[in-house]
Amino acid sequence: MKLYTYYRSSAAYRVRIALNLKGIAYEQVPVDLRAGAQREAGYLERNPQGLVPSLEEGGTTLGQSLAIIEYLEERYPEPALLPGTALDRARVRALALTVACDLHPLNNQRVLKYLRGPLGQDDSAVDAWYRHWIAEGFRALERTARHTSDGRHLYGGHVTLADVCLVPQLFNARRFNCDLAPYPTLRSVGAYLETLASFAGAAPAAQPDAP
Repeated sequence: MKLYTYYRSSAAYRVRIALNLKGIAYEQVPVDLRAGAQREAGYLERNPQGLVPSLEEGGTTLGQSLAIIEYLEERYPEPALLPGTALDRARVRALALTVACDLHPLNNQRVLKYLRGPLGQDDSAVDAWYRHWIAEGFRALERTARHTSDGRHLYGGHVTLADVCLVPQLFNARRFNCDLAPYPTLRSVGAYLETLASFAGAAPAAQPDAP
């Protein structure tokens, strides 16, 4: 199994966490987003979107981090990242999608580069954009987590897909000096999860392509 990844990509970070949690051995293939390697013809054959991560297994390549994680969940069901009941699974997916669909896409590299380039925004405007969307997403997550979290996990008493999405987004928020004081539940959950070996081993600084 090969994972095409970039050390600072939060989407790739999610998949690394899931692979570690499930104890799946894999080979990392770094894709240098700064150098534009994701737009090279060879990589676009694997992932027409030109994004990371991509997971290659048995001659087949999958893109999109949540689709990859759901595939891993079906192929390697233990430990489970989704709860046992349909309602609980839906609630965990809703938390995960708040990050992966509503928050992260507005703040990824492509969007920020477009703001700086064709739209001519300076760094202060781009940073304000980033922090606005972090606040929007985290405010909603914090409100929900007050009712669903045990202080160490976003939902219930075990690691779920929601936690796998939260930790990379917290990392990104800290990179951009976002104010996390209004989100005590998210900070508590993140602080605990980052002590776990599966999360720590997936962290950007621990990756072979980290500078």
